[in-house]
Amino acid sequence: MKVFVTGVAGQLGHDVVNELTKRGHQAVGSDIAPTLESCASYVTLDITDAAAVEQTIMQVQPDAIVHCAAWTAVDAAEDEENQAKVRAINVDGTKYIADAAKKVDAKMVYISTDYVFDGKGTRPYLEFDRPNPQGVYGETKLAGENMVKDFADRYFIFRTAWLYGDGKNFVKTMLRLSEDHDQVRVVRDQVGSPTSTKELAGAIAHLLFTENYGLFHATCEGSCSWADFSREIFRLAGKPTEVVGITTEEFGAKAPRPAYSILENYMLKLTTDYRFADWHDAIALYMKELL
Repeated sequence: MKVFVTGVAGQLGHDVVNELTKRGHQAVGSDIAPTLESCASYVTLDITDAAAVEQTIMQVQPDAIVHCAAWTAVDAAEDEENQAKVRAINVDGTKYIADAAKKVDAKMVYISTDYVFDGKGTRPYLEFDRPNPQGVYGETKLAGENMVKDFADRYFIFRTAWLYGDGKNFVKTMLRLSEDHDQVRVVRDQVGSPTSTKELAGAIAHLLFTENYGLFHATCEGSCSWADFSREIFRLAGKPTEVVGITTEEFGAKAPRPAYSILENYMLKLTTDYRFADWHDAIALYMKELL
């Protein structure tokens, strides 16, 4: 199978290409950069250019498209000068990809987020729970979901959270801070499920070759706060750095963060045999490979 992957310069796109290649499929990667040495088969693509998207997809003729490209800078998305670009990437770009997928009769995978919810829940969110995004990033990712539903014929939507992989991420930030800080202040009143991009890439590859279409929550099992996640990172790294838990208000981020981001992988468990690893096991494996 030939699979076109957008956003391959990002940590998830990178691992999706690796997972598909490992399984013997042909992966063609794309991103905005002119070149990308880490991707063997690569084309430059600006997903906000409708004509370029259609031309590229028509030339590649993929059997499936995994759409990882997105604006993910949550705080910067709140800046008024960025909002048109955020919507162009997360909403319009997704529509163009969905349109092209339909024209070449390709399956489509769209990556969404826990930010579609308001984070005021008291039990893990199911796929059937009503979204209520609180910021621009969540609003545009939910709009992207709707574009996929409206314009793609055969699609998988994966909502995930707290991703880390081969790229800039929370884990590497904590390790960097530990090099010259005896103590770090980390939010204690937001809870979620740290999720490895390798685990998510595995889920995507598993479902991509089925006809089991629909909306899926897709995170590692178990949950913790950001502060507890930091403590586990330092423990695995053998770092003595102390973690001081602070509130979201004390942290002072521009964009609203969901306080409760735990997603239940209900539809995956109900309709497939794919199971995510526990977050403890996933981060332990990641740290073993990283250090």
